[in-house]
Amino acid sequence: MRNRSASEMFGWLGAAVVLAAPGVAAADHGSGSPQWSPGQLVITGAGCPIETPDGLSLMLASGRAGGHGAPGDLDIWVIDRPSIGANWSDPKNLPAPINSAAPDFCPAPFDRSLYFVSAEANPGACGGGDIYLSRQSPAGDWSEPVHLPCAPDGPNTPGTERSPSFIETWYGTFLFFSTNGGVAGAKEDIYVSTMNNKGEFGRGHVVQALSTPDEDQMPTVRAINGAFEVTFNSDRPATGAQGGQDAYHARALFLPFWWSKPQNAGSNVNTAANETRASLSWDGKRLYVGRGDVYVSERQ
Repeated sequence: MRNRSASEMFGWLGAAVVLAAPGVAAADHGSGSPQWSPGQLVITGAGCPIETPDGLSLMLASGRAGGHGAPGDLDIWVIDRPSIGANWSDPKNLPAPINSAAPDFCPAPFDRSLYFVSAEANPGACGGGDIYLSRQSPAGDWSEPVHLPCAPDGPNTPGTERSPSFIETWYGTFLFFSTNGGVAGAKEDIYVSTMNNKGEFGRGHVVQALSTPDEDQMPTVRAINGAFEVTFNSDRPATGAQGGQDAYHARALFLPFWWSKPQNAGSNVNTAANETRASLSWDGKRLYVGRGDVYVSERQ
């Protein structure tokens, strides 16, 4: 059973937040998208790729054999390497209590902690897949995941939340994610939730500068060289779109709502297939995408 109370585990992160009103138009904080090298295959049969902060592990979602659920259900896996640029290890399945008999996916590691999404039907679950948080002990064991509250008290909705992305600043702590809110037939938008002075994330608000009437999904936000960068996937009809879901990139000087106009990541990253969960490494040098398999491009 997932732990239901978030206050105890979130309390150490408490911060007063200065938050601008939702829906403010994007500002121009740099033109164009970074140039990326042609994507190189990392691992087959996986998606939702994201590096750990040290760059030595890559977390994934995969329905490969050896998971905790029914055949084909997503579990969270990890591959490791001894140094950046070295070969990756074979994938290892994360143990319980991270993975369960239900689909578990969209891992987002930071500072020996892990946000992720689970469809486990626990008491108090909001519906679809909800965001959870677990912490790792020095011995490597994971704590019982804590369920983030349902809206209006928290970011989870009756729909499926995807790709939680945790980012701290001196003026506030934010959790970006995507969801359609459980509205039948609605497309996903990029949302952000702000941590309150109790150390808890509140209700999410649409980031208008990153969202369109089309599908906008799976954001990853990073602090790079004194500013912020976000990558996500979208099927918006934009200049340079390659077809299906493509990876996009935008910049900001101040979070959470002031973003430059998102730019397509280009044909070295995107193809006619669906590119999903575009995620930057913590140093901003590598861009991963899922395409049935996982690929990585280097910033040029």
